[in-house]
Amino acid sequence: MGQYEFTMSLGVRHPHIDPAQITRALGLQPQHVWRRGDDRRDQAGSVLGGAHRDSYWICDFTQAEELSGERTGVESELARILDTLRRASGFMQELNHGGGAVELFICIFAHSDFRIELLAEEAALLGRLGINVAIEIKPHPPTRSRARSRT
Repeated sequence: MGQYEFTMSLGVRHPHIDPAQITRALGLQPQHVWRRGDDRRDQAGSVLGGAHRDSYWICDFTQAEELSGERTGVESELARILDTLRRASGFMQELNHGGGAVELFICIFAHSDFRIELLAEEAALLGRLGINVAIEIKPHPPTRSRARSRT
């Protein structure tokens, strides 16, 4: 077993954008979307009451299962994701200027001490793209229910 497993997802919140526009611009398939004004629903699809105030779009890059730090690292996955997002830099800037927020969420399940290095170029690109990064570190190996807690 590696030193850690991890999950990564990208979330976009915006006051009014159509989530389909995000999908087209980024070329990524989301797992969950809703549009401003849509009825709020639970996971089974039942109406909860009220409407969403913002549009929301989330893509889980590790939807099949957690990635093992032994097979691939956070750094290499981040580089792969940034390469995809770099191609949509104009769109990402428009999102931010239009009141949107983009967050890359990384959840790490640690088995022991380890180190992750974020290159200066990657940190600068995250800033230019207006992407906030949230890193959550958990001390125990994941179970499928814990790994999917952030959606």
